[in-house]
Amino acid sequence: MLAMRPDCERCGADLPADQHGAFICSFECSFCASCAEELDERCPNCGGELVDRPARTGKNLVKHPASTVRNQSA
Repeated sequence: MLAMRPDCERCGADLPADQHGAFICSFECSFCASCAEELDERCPNCGGELVDRPARTGKNLVKHPASTVRNQSA
């Protein structure tokens, strides 16, 4: 199950689990759409491809809440 990290690792923008617009690599590094575009959809941490992160909504979000640990290091 995806951790659904709450922020962009590059700029700190909020990435709500129930909304589209987040991008992840296979290691779940998380970025906003703007940063993913600026990075040419390549993860700066592992070099992997950044792809659209699916949203988690409704009962699934309640039962399996998103992470609250912020990862932005700026």
